[in-house]
Parts: sequence; structure tokens; C-alpha cells
Amino acid sequence: MELLASPAAGASMTPYLGASASEMYLSWLERSEKGYSLRLARWDGERFSEPTTVRTANDFFANWADFPSVLPLEDGRVAVHWLEKAGEGTYEYDVRLSLSRDRGRNWDQPRKLHRDRTLTEHGFVSLASHGPDGLAAVWLDGRNGGEMSLYATTLAGNELGDEQLLDERVCECCQTGMAATDDGWLVAYRDRSAEEIRDIAYVRRIGGKWTEPKTLNPDGWKIEGCPVNGPQVSGRGRRLAIAWFSAAEDEPRVQVVFSSDNGESFSAPIRLAATSPVGRVDVELVDDGAVVFWVEHVEGGTGEVRLQHVTPAGLSGGHVPVARTSSGRASGFPRVAMFQGELYIAWTESYERGGQSHVHVARVALDGGNQMRVR
Repeated sequence: MELLASPAAGASMTPYLGASASEMYLSWLERSEKGYSLRLARWDGERFSEPTTVRTANDFFANWADFPSVLPLEDGRVAVHWLEKAGEGTYEYDVRLSLSRDRGRNWDQPRKLHRDRTLTEHGFVSLASHGPDGLAAVWLDGRNGGEMSLYATTLAGNELGDEQLLDERVCECCQTGMAATDDGWLVAYRDRSAEEIRDIAYVRRIGGKWTEPKTLNPDGWKIEGCPVNGPQVSGRGRRLAIAWFSAAEDEPRVQVVFSSDNGESFSAPIRLAATSPVGRVDVELVDDGAVVFWVEHVEGGTGEVRLQHVTPAGLSGGHVPVARTSSGRASGFPRVAMFQGELYIAWTESYERGGQSHVHVARVALDGGNQMRVR
């Protein structure tokens, strides 16, 4: 692993890596005298550019688990989303979306991603490329009253498409994951049954239509409150990998499944070599499988960001430690991206909520056989 010079200053948090075939960006939040600044830097393969500021305001909804993201589009524009308070209530906030035509130096007028006018929670957004000049988006939405629902929309050019309800009752505050496939998209999320079973579900958009939700694997995790631990998805062509955390039967574990047919079917779950996982997973496909990342509890309040290479046939070697940080909420969620054949990870090093925090970035080397090697 090679630690890179981070463009993020002190008091930085919630990193996100967004990559296309030709561009990769890092976004993050920084505390400032005016509240927070959403910042962005472009990676050219050797170094990050000087950071630019998307927005500075005191009305950000800055949250350790529900954070902004960045996505470079096929037409050269860059899209970012963030959360902005809409009312006085703690969970009254909207999703804002803005685009840049000049690699983040200037931004168009922010717009709401959703069209409802309710003062409720809207967040846990996933973005994916859609056609030559657009994107697809999914998010959790509280407009329907006491339950959170899963919604989707698209942006083509500068026009938002219709909103579509994908699942009317989902876990309240777990991240969503979305990946493009040859046939459309797959969205993974934590569902919520009437009996409070909160297992991972997925929906697909095939031939222009969304499928009905399906349970990915019947873990049977019954929990009365949201675990704040959503799944993540990586897609390439017809291949998909989905990684997630579960603590069913009080046995914490990180699991991954594979698909070679756009999500029509999945392999049996493969359990990673995690002994005391906190979760907060991410995943990226490589040529012969995937690399899965998670946070592991080590001792006291200390944790490690770890990774493991896994193939559809099973585990490939043991876990590899990436970094030390808190195993509590202060460290947030590591995020990863594949860019031009190289694997990158960003994380927040922080040991106390409200204390010092700093975003770091590293490059993970893969040899010709997609095995990790330290350099």
C-alpha cells in the first residue's frame, strides 16, 4: 500500500472517491468558521490537484454516515451531491445536486434531487452513470410519513426524470449501493420487514423497468433499530459483487456474493476472515474476483481498516491491514474506487467525535494476478 499526499486539510471528514474511465475525484467535508465546506480535488495518476470548493454554508447536514459523493460523467461534467437542512427539525433535510463543466472550478445552480416538498429526511444517496450525458440516482426518502422508502430518478442533460418508488419500507439509515450493468443498474440496500428483519435486498433496472425487490440472502438479522451499515456494489460488464455486514444471531460478519449475469443470479455468500468486524464495507471488482474493505474492532475504541481479496471460489489469502483509526462513529466509512487499473481507498483518521480528524488516501497495488502486494 502506498500512502498518497492528501489534498484534504485538517478538520476534514467523510471522504468519497468517484471514478470513470478517464477521471477520478476525491470529495470531502471540512469544518470552517462558516460551518462546513464541501471540497473536491482531481487525481491525475500521480498527484491531486489543488482543492476547489463546491459550497460553504452553515446549513449542511454533516453526518458521519450520510455523506456527499462525486461522480464524473461520460460527457466530461462532474456531479456532486450533498445534504442541506430544509427546516428546524433534526432530520428535515434535502438532497442537493450540482454539476461542473470545468473540473470543479465552477458549479451550476444546485437543484433538489427529489420533487416532494415535505420537511422530512432525504439521504443515503447513490449515483451511477447513465448514458452519454446523465446519471441515475437512488436515495432513502421520508415523504410518506413514519416509514423510509427507496426512490430513484435519472438526470439526462439538465433534465430530471420521473421519480420512481422502488421499495415502500426500508431500513431508516443504512447506505445504499448502486452499480451499472450491461442491462441497466442494480441497487442494493437494507430492507425492513414488518417483523424487523433487516436483511439486504436488491432491485434491478432491466429494459427500462425496475424489478420487484428481492432478498439477497436470508441472514435473518432481527434488530429493532437501524444498524447504520449498508451494503455496497461493484459492477463491470455482466459481473457484479455485493458486500455487506450482518450480525444475525449476535455473530458479526462481512459477506460477499458474485454474479456473472447482471444480477439474475448470485453465488452463495462467502464469509471474510473478520473476527470482530464493525462493518462499514466497500467493494471493488478485480479481474478474478473482488477486493472487500471493512472496519475491524481491534482494542478499546481502536479499529483497523482492512481488506481481503476474494474470488468466486473463496478467500484468497488472509486480510491485509490498511490503516488504524477509531472503531467508533468518529472514523465514518472508508470509500474505494478503481481507476485505470489501480485501486484507491480514502478514510478518515479520527478517534473522538467532534475531535481532530483528517482524510487520508492510499493506493493499493495489485499484481498481474490481482493479488495485493505492499510497496
